[in-house]
Amino acid sequence: MQFAEVLHVCRSDRKGTPKVVVPVVRLREDHGVEGDAHAGPGHRQVSLLSDADIQTMRARGLSLKPGAFGENLVVAGLPLEQLGIGTRLRVGPAELEITQVGKVCHHRCAIFHQTGDCIMPRAGLFARVVTGGEVARGAPVAVEHLVPRDVIQAGVLTVSDRCAAGRMQDTAGPAAAGLLERELRARVAAAPLVPDESEAIAGTLRELVERGLDLVVTVGGTGCGPRDVTPEATRTVINREVPGLAEAMRAASRPHVPHALLQRGVCGIAGATLILNLPGSERGAVENLTAVLQVIPHAVALLRGHTSHRPPDAAPAASGRFAAPGEGA
Repeated sequence: MQFAEVLHVCRSDRKGTPKVVVPVVRLREDHGVEGDAHAGPGHRQVSLLSDADIQTMRARGLSLKPGAFGENLVVAGLPLEQLGIGTRLRVGPAELEITQVGKVCHHRCAIFHQTGDCIMPRAGLFARVVTGGEVARGAPVAVEHLVPRDVIQAGVLTVSDRCAAGRMQDTAGPAAAGLLERELRARVAAAPLVPDESEAIAGTLRELVERGLDLVVTVGGTGCGPRDVTPEATRTVINREVPGLAEAMRAASRPHVPHALLQRGVCGIAGATLILNLPGSERGAVENLTAVLQVIPHAVALLRGHTSHRPPDAAPAASGRFAAPGEGA
């Protein structure tokens, strides 16, 4: 890989305003850029953009200063579009972990109104600070640990009052995560745990979708009990249902567990993220997920825009990496 470096470091003291170039910034561990309005706890502590993407926008006739898109670091010589969630970067003395790809823009910015386009939603990267340090223009950038963008990025959300309160250990969530890692070579980027509350479930699902994950599986809250509200919460987040997946999961469990017919889980799409509801028992979660495992890579490929269809006699891809368009994706 060619030499990569920081071209500009930027900061702003108020949200909703462009950032401005400063001589140096101090990255603070698990906080972000000191003095920046977007710093603080959470996973979006530092934002990065490639200078190549900014130059593409400038070619449209825009006079853009560094920081115009709200980026903290403008990087040259590094293919940011190839870096997936979990990638670790060495930036000067600091270390960053990529936590989000792109950003959902709830309000169109001035750049979008001028050009009909904005690069931050699709090209911006966000990171948390693992190790702090001062970073200035010219600081070298290197990939310490690469998680390729084509690896399936997954989240596992456990929904359980008892697990959330610490009264019971969650075994179903880790079992589902392990299955995804073993069989699809997926990277489980997040594994939150929430109680059986509609707002907590829906809010966490939206956060995981906004992080750019390919797949989110929920575990628990799919039965007929008064606190089982995961399907209802999921429906407030998804744009389209994929009923065949839910049907296949129930059908797989029915020969072994007659009560599987009471499993109300739904499956659907939110943006470019596939969401699957699994039952809360370890056996049920693994059984249901196994029933649809082989079609997940193809579903993810389609959601990423790889719309060519695999020939009927081709073996399903279950490696977690899928072919480019025209190669059976």
